[in-house]
Amino acid sequence: MPDNSFDIVSKIDLQEVSNAIQQAMKEITTRFDLKDSKSSIELEGKDAIIVHSADDYRLKHVNDVFQQKLVKRGVPLKGLVYGPVESAAGSTAKQKITMQQGIPIEKAREIVKVVKESKKKAQASIQGDLVRVSSKDRDTLQDIIAVMKQHDFGIDMQFTNYRTN
Repeated sequence: MPDNSFDIVSKIDLQEVSNAIQQAMKEITTRFDLKDSKSSIELEGKDAIIVHSADDYRLKHVNDVFQQKLVKRGVPLKGLVYGPVESAAGSTAKQKITMQQGIPIEKAREIVKVVKESKKKAQASIQGDLVRVSSKDRDTLQDIIAVMKQHDFGIDMQFTNYRTN
């Protein structure tokens, strides 16, 4: 029976996103080129952000400011999926950004496949929105983490819940 395990997850800290939104709004209201553009960034539920601005050009700048604040707060930009720019009321533009919470099943299958192809003595299992990797040897788990960091799955991954017995 495997004694050691860790979880591969993809989560975004909502508190840090909220703080980044507040900092971005503060900068947007004081920046000369965005001051009177009626721009806003709002958190919608637990997995979406709505960005409003006067036009596409200003919307792009608001997004740039927001991304800078996210990077400063340590929020991975890989975890954000940008929707199309839509026309809103009063000839304004808006864009919906969805946040990746959990690993999609297709990506989880890819991760399990990579673990199996690594020829290490470790088992990977999909458990909801995370992948648990377990092995008898701690060094094998470290090798699996190194293999995962070399591959680009198109999502942000964190390695959590590292347990040894």
